[in-house]
Amino acid sequence: MFSGFGASMFGASAFAPMDNKFEDYFRSYPITMMPDEIRKDDANYGGKIFLPPSALNKLTMLHIRYPMLFELENEGCDKLTHSGVLEFVAEEGRAYLPQWMMNTLDLTPGSILKIANCDLPLGKFVKIEPQSVDFLDITDHKAVLENVLRKFSTLTIGDIIEINYNDSTYAIKVLEVKPESESKGICVVETDLETDFAPPVGYVEPEYKPQSKEPSSRPIKPSSVNKSAGAGSMAKKLEYAKLVGEASTSSTFKGEGQSLSGKSKTENKTFSIDDLDPNAPPVPLVIPENQLFFGFPVQLPSTDGTEQTDEQPTSAFQGAGQSLRQSKKRKDKNSQHTPLKNHSRSPEHIEID
Repeated sequence: MFSGFGASMFGASAFAPMDNKFEDYFRSYPITMMPDEIRKDDANYGGKIFLPPSALNKLTMLHIRYPMLFELENEGCDKLTHSGVLEFVAEEGRAYLPQWMMNTLDLTPGSILKIANCDLPLGKFVKIEPQSVDFLDITDHKAVLENVLRKFSTLTIGDIIEINYNDSTYAIKVLEVKPESESKGICVVETDLETDFAPPVGYVEPEYKPQSKEPSSRPIKPSSVNKSAGAGSMAKKLEYAKLVGEASTSSTFKGEGQSLSGKSKTENKTFSIDDLDPNAPPVPLVIPENQLFFGFPVQLPSTDGTEQTDEQPTSAFQGAGQSLRQSKKRKDKNSQHTPLKNHSRSPEHIEID
């Protein structure tokens, strides 16, 4: 009685293992073409798509595990990428994609797109390349990427994703991902992702030019030293100009010439420091034996441009000493008084001094 019913309802075909693979074709459209009541413009700068509710029913029956990842392929030009799904609110037979994904797959509105579920390894590393030097204007790149990548489920080598920051759109190309796989993609959901940056397109490394810094102490020119006020005090005391002049005019024979008239031929030449050659070799300072030379005292130039001369030491006390004992001798002798010894006086006349 129930043989036919049982064969049709509980036959071998009913319990045959189902293919755990989701694969379907949809007409692709950019997110900007979604109906106003379901459109989310913010999703245009992410890596997730919109699928119809029928796709959710199929995925549920196939027990596709979370996160749901998909492989998107344009069979017309053999280009593919990967994405996640944001919502199942699209019209039947349609799939809405971000604009950068449409450009990557070389799709136009209404093009046929093959969508199939896939498994991707958890990403550990990604290397990206900004497509403009304007990306360098962002102050904290790490914080911006951490916030942006939350809108992505997958990253695929060769994709040029778009991010929005401070009302500006930046294009970033994925150069390398790890771990490597045949699909050339990774999953970036709930994983620690290390990021490396390549120089932006059009970036030119600035040439390093060392800044010329003036030395704190400039070398003193001999001409300025000779003309400056108070300069060359030690040279003048050593009579350095005379030593250099004599050394430059010296010869192997240092005797004095004599003329037939008996007059000496030696001339007393005067030398000045201003007349010396600054490139002349130094002349050694000859000091007599058993003497030590510790240098000359420093004399600072005066404000009026003349050298300070050594002042004669003066004694602190120049008064005359006084004794407390009074002398018994008479100090004040009047020369006008005539001495008594030579004075002849009579007995009648008495003089009282």
